[in-house]
Amino acid sequence: MTTSTITSIPAPRTAEVSRNTAETKITVKLNLDGTGQARLHTGIGFFDHMLDQIARHGMIDLDIQADGDLHIDGHHTVEDVGIAFGQAVHKAVGDKKGIRRYGHAYVPLDEALSRVVIDLSGRPGLIMNVPFKSGIIGTFDSQLAHEFFQGFVNHAFVTLHIDNLRGENAHHQAETVFKAFARALRAALEFDARALGTIPSTKGSL
Repeated sequence: MTTSTITSIPAPRTAEVSRNTAETKITVKLNLDGTGQARLHTGIGFFDHMLDQIARHGMIDLDIQADGDLHIDGHHTVEDVGIAFGQAVHKAVGDKKGIRRYGHAYVPLDEALSRVVIDLSGRPGLIMNVPFKSGIIGTFDSQLAHEFFQGFVNHAFVTLHIDNLRGENAHHQAETVFKAFARALRAALEFDARALGTIPSTKGSL
């Protein structure tokens, strides 16, 4: 009887992306194989709290520093952070050999429950059904959650389905969405010991 040892899992997947426009200046550094450490400053407290959920529950080391035109509103900052985060994930994940590709998670918080399903498909697509009970959470415009995820999928090239199944408190709704996203992303990025070195697609590429 022989035993085999897995030796082909690559080194930690890391990336750094900067996005500088007339509206925002953003730097994202991440390690997809981290321990959930976060260093975050966007100028929007609740948004930082949600990004921290992505780091902690996605087991991603995440450093995001953003300087945006918050004197107007948070739209450009949140959208551009989503874009830069998506670019960084796409860069770090590489050719996708050996990953599980798909991930899903259900996350509750008191009365709220959300489901997120993700496919690292190479094709951007977002379906998001979150009927927020409030337009503002702290200083965060709840509509901007959609802008963040839209920016992410467009630049990470993933398919993402987000559904808030129930919830009466907008803070709880948002937190379950971001936590479920983090856990679904973590699952999709994990390596499959039975498929190391192979692309998880019959097409041979993603």
